[in-house]
Amino acid sequence: MRSILAAIVLAFACVAALFSQDVSKVWIADNGDGTYRNPIIHADYSDPDVIRVGDDFYMTASSFNAVPGLPILHSKDLINWRIINHAFREQEPIEVFRKPQHGGGVWAPSIRFHGGEFYLYYGDPDFGIYMTKAQDPAGEWSKPLLIKEAKGWIDPCPLWDDDGNAYLVHAFAGSRAGIKSVLAVNKMSKDGMHILDDGVLVFDGHEKHPTVEGPKFYKLNGYYYISAPAGGVATGWQLVLRSKNIYGPYEEKIALAQGKTQINGPHQGALVDTPTGEWWFIHFQDRGAYGRIIHLQPTVWKNGFPVIGKDADGDGTGEPVMRFRKPNVRKASPITTPQDSDEFNNSQIGLQWQWHANAEAAWAFPFPQRGVLRVNSVQTPEGYKNLWDLPNLILQKFPAEEFTATAKVKLEPRFEGERFALVVMGLDYSLVGVTDRQGKLFISQSTAKDADKGTAETESTPIALNASEFYLRVSVTKDAICTFSFRTDGKTFTDLGTQFKAREGRWIGAKVGFVYTRPGRFNDAGTADIDWFRFDKLQ
Repeated sequence: MRSILAAIVLAFACVAALFSQDVSKVWIADNGDGTYRNPIIHADYSDPDVIRVGDDFYMTASSFNAVPGLPILHSKDLINWRIINHAFREQEPIEVFRKPQHGGGVWAPSIRFHGGEFYLYYGDPDFGIYMTKAQDPAGEWSKPLLIKEAKGWIDPCPLWDDDGNAYLVHAFAGSRAGIKSVLAVNKMSKDGMHILDDGVLVFDGHEKHPTVEGPKFYKLNGYYYISAPAGGVATGWQLVLRSKNIYGPYEEKIALAQGKTQINGPHQGALVDTPTGEWWFIHFQDRGAYGRIIHLQPTVWKNGFPVIGKDADGDGTGEPVMRFRKPNVRKASPITTPQDSDEFNNSQIGLQWQWHANAEAAWAFPFPQRGVLRVNSVQTPEGYKNLWDLPNLILQKFPAEEFTATAKVKLEPRFEGERFALVVMGLDYSLVGVTDRQGKLFISQSTAKDADKGTAETESTPIALNASEFYLRVSVTKDAICTFSFRTDGKTFTDLGTQFKAREGRWIGAKVGFVYTRPGRFNDAGTADIDWFRFDKLQ
């Protein structure tokens, strides 16, 4: 009997341990009492789009130049989300994206389910409109197909009409196309793989809705609907258009605006219904260094238009809510969160990690035999100025407003000047780095202001590190203020350098992760074995 009880206790302990690893320690949106809080994801998932297929919800978002790209997240209740896949491991064109193309790549994708297949469309502002599809969103996606070569065509979303004909709505990036603040609809082949015409202009936002972009296409009750943000990322509103004719004319209504709330620029997202007939709207809020974090708003339909959020004055334009009852999806869902911490015990690293460009396999390997991520030093290119132009940064998004991020590392350098670092990366960046100098290890903080402009790093006074195994930490407080620290033994961390205020990247939030470099050519690389990387509440 005792052995049976012991086995049961051990089983529950294992489940509890697994659960604790899976759920973030720094941000959970599910309050556990039938309500949720916004943001539902306190991480940078810019330009989200969401669909429901049966009882399952799927989300994608802009990934810009980071790879793997086109994230796929899954939920059962619109509150508890998990990353289940990325649609591609390498970004097309492959050779172009071997170098960081900051701000380029995937802009405002859309996800749809049609004819038993999942479709993803995205615009690359420099190359055109791409499409990829899969039968299983967690499985293999087709190689992205360039269905329209064009400069500045962005934010595409398809619609298959009742008669089987297919259409695509999209916007324009003024920086490439030379026009902006307008939406166009193109006819597509029924298989969604070819654009058949030059398009029809269906909405001009210059007068009342400047910078209209990010359209999403729907058909409900005989009406065509286009939801589209306007007014700019940080200050705009959510516009909804409707027409009986796919080419218009379209009526217009502002369905969501900041109003008296603190939620700036609430827009750019997706309308989605539940199996019980409720409607909801997922959108982002621009929080600077924290990126574009994800909110969920209740939605009701009045006079043929959605009213998003809380409409206290009854004018048909809602304001964001910060706390609300959870969506009615009939069944309770376990608390889950997008992955953040990683123990590196498996044959694959967590789906939260992304490179700054198309990666080479030799940069890092899961090493499950030792339960580590093996990171190898990479030679910096000729003319190297700072980390901005390096592809071999492995990073992930900030997962909360406040947190500590700690890594346990064992370093074995093999080349003079090799540096392994825990870095907070953006237009400005700062890091805590361990460098091999004449066979000895030294630790210091290095910071680059306006890294995108090629500014050189400044370094704090190096401190001798008398151990090859150590812990690196960054503590982040409100307003993205970062403090770096380290320890080699005991439990006391020593602060290093000065405080650093994180700054967003180009169209993305700040990220945290690792980089390992060497200044010259050598036939072997120094290695950094990262035992684990953990997010915890601010201490």
